[in-house]
Amino acid sequence: MTESTPPRLRVLYVEDDEAIATMTIEVLAEVYEVDHASDGDTGLTRALSRHFDAMVVDRRLPRRDGIALVEAVRRARITTPILLLTALGSVADRVEGLDAGANDYLVKPFDFDELLARLRALTRGFRADGRRRQVADWMFVPESQALYGLGGERVPLTLTEARLLTLLTDSPEHVFSREDISQAVFASDDADSSVETYVHYVRRKTDADVIETVRGRGYRAGAAR
Repeated sequence: MTESTPPRLRVLYVEDDEAIATMTIEVLAEVYEVDHASDGDTGLTRALSRHFDAMVVDRRLPRRDGIALVEAVRRARITTPILLLTALGSVADRVEGLDAGANDYLVKPFDFDELLARLRALTRGFRADGRRRQVADWMFVPESQALYGLGGERVPLTLTEARLLTLLTDSPEHVFSREDISQAVFASDDADSSVETYVHYVRRKTDADVIETVRGRGYRAGAAR
């Protein structure tokens, strides 16, 4: 029996310069699964709706600059490591990028070996899976108590709704009975009506596929598509 190859880490790369992007993607793709966006708004939409192990973001971008993108990602409580690229190399520029929420800073023109080394350092030991969870067509971020859609829309959840989704996504293949959910979320074994009510609330805010009903057994997290 041969061991299966582990999945490659996913990197979001946001760069509008076509020539630089083409070369960089070619290098990154030897190691990572790369998702490229050519403007800040598209980059933010991808960052909010998909899981990445690291982000490489150019500072000067159309539609939304790199600093604003990083700030928006951090406001969404997304903790994925971010490497900011820039042609601006002054101490003040580096401080501004780091204060915005970037984890590291690389000045253009850069050596590809250094870029790869910095990405290895950023992703070493990092695990985003516990922080961001795919549920049907939505990304659930427990820390921000919100769901994010494919279009980047943010749907805030109440504390109880977030606790319900956290329970279901902790064990996404498991079917939870109403009694299980009552005890875990409502600290009661006689709150069946509350379970159904909050399942309805979450579905109404998003769509019916977010929480799947398993007839005669209970509920589980909707499968990612």
